[in-house]
Amino acid sequence: MKKNKVFFFAQLMALSFSMTGILSCTQNIATIVDSKTADIIVYGGTSAAIMAAVTAKKSGKSVIVVSPDKHLGGLSSGGLGWTDIGNKRVIGGLAREFYQRVYQHYNTDTAWKWQPKEAYGNKGQGARAMDGKNRTMWIFEPHVAEKIFENLVKEHQIHIDREEWLNRENGVKLKDGKIISITTLSGKTYTGKVFLDATYEGDLMASAGVSYHVGREAADVYGEEWNGVQTGVLHHKHWFASNISPYVVSGDATSGLLPRLSGENPGEKFSGDDKIQAYCFRLCMTNHEPNRVPFPKPEGYDPSQYELLGRVFDTGWDEWFKKFDVIPNLKTDTNNHGPFSSDNIGMNYDYPDGSYERRQEIIKEHEQYQKGLLWFVANDPRVPKNVRTAMSKWGLSKDEFLDNGNWPHQIYVREARRMIGAYIMTENELLKRRPTPNPIGMGSYTMDSHNVQRYIKADGFVQNEGDIGVSTKGPYSISYGALTPKKEECKNLLVPVCVSASHIAFGSIRMEPVFMILGQTAATAAVLAIEEDIAVQDVAYDKLKLMLTENGQILE
Repeated sequence: MKKNKVFFFAQLMALSFSMTGILSCTQNIATIVDSKTADIIVYGGTSAAIMAAVTAKKSGKSVIVVSPDKHLGGLSSGGLGWTDIGNKRVIGGLAREFYQRVYQHYNTDTAWKWQPKEAYGNKGQGARAMDGKNRTMWIFEPHVAEKIFENLVKEHQIHIDREEWLNRENGVKLKDGKIISITTLSGKTYTGKVFLDATYEGDLMASAGVSYHVGREAADVYGEEWNGVQTGVLHHKHWFASNISPYVVSGDATSGLLPRLSGENPGEKFSGDDKIQAYCFRLCMTNHEPNRVPFPKPEGYDPSQYELLGRVFDTGWDEWFKKFDVIPNLKTDTNNHGPFSSDNIGMNYDYPDGSYERRQEIIKEHEQYQKGLLWFVANDPRVPKNVRTAMSKWGLSKDEFLDNGNWPHQIYVREARRMIGAYIMTENELLKRRPTPNPIGMGSYTMDSHNVQRYIKADGFVQNEGDIGVSTKGPYSISYGALTPKKEECKNLLVPVCVSASHIAFGSIRMEPVFMILGQTAATAAVLAIEEDIAVQDVAYDKLKLMLTENGQILE
């Protein structure tokens, strides 16, 4: 290894001498060395990661973003353009600036390529799209969000190393309860004073030995009502309203189970498990022919995978187009809706702790499933003709996700690992049954979990389980302790995405605007910890509160 490094630097120096002389050589070597060291190292390419990096730079600290992703912004630029807002008034700081930049973009004529601005109007509940009074816009195209993140990076001259994956086996070096450095699979090592894990998966957190949970806690663990298995609870409309047989030959248990359901017992109500809510891709679709790419028939397509949906259609169910939420330029943010839809229920359980290879298998299987679903509904005679005809006019948007076949580059990781940190947010804080200590930002969206499993009821018919939608009855505060590990586990790590929360509390916290808020908060706390040379758990709350409010955060 030492010989390789010597040889590399010898080559570099020879090249530099030949081009611009000794001064250039010295500058190039300094750049290489400095690029691996910063005050704050942010691992991740999500919206939280970018907001954290911007905060660090604005606070005068050096920062490096080590992103496993090529594209920045996570779900915010990966198809989730129909923002899950809750109460817009509690979205402050850099998160609000992001949505103000969206507003500024769509306030120009050049933004409206496929339709006039007036034709789009102000779609969505409560004028969700354009808020002229506050100069914010909450609904947008994926490429617009990605451009905003890239502009923020460029404006603040943030150093980003893309497609750098943490070496999860031995890439995290600790000393005296602190992370000293992280190393990626490519061999790059990053040294910093404070580290942020801003990934959806929590890989840095886990590799640092910080406690975490995967799955649903039993309801009695934190004294909750909406945690654990929720058989018999029918919220939203993502359940089988009619009696549907789960067997290959309808009504014949000896014929075997149809694909994509489990024959296992779903578990006792309110009990805990290691299962997680379903993932999907949030698709950007259009029926505007000049910008439409017809749905491709995926290789290995198997129509039997969608027989349950065919049986749902047989009952007269007619809500297939219910969640084709309209975003600008004649496009959609298409989400799951109904008992059998884009959510690939039960097929993601291995994802949180899975190897990179296993995760990639799961992502590809989800893509195969969802592409097959689109083809099935648009083409299969099993589908009612009126639905099939209407669906065949839709396709993927030609001008989105250009380097990925117009398919989103980010799967919707609704939940993976969740830290067990210094303070655990539960439904009790969200419902204001007890106060939240040291508030550092706010959420307000419904406590929302998508379905976790599809099973056979005692009466022999199929049903989904895990879909929950419970109002928080107004905004709630999030505790600073939910971003920090226990002090005895790690003193210089902050976790703004896989926060310390129960399953059902995380169901509300997990919204993209909140992740941006928490990214800003985490970086602010990192700045204070560095300046005072203290553990992140010892940051004085009054100082943190002052800095956050001065920078537009809304805490309570």
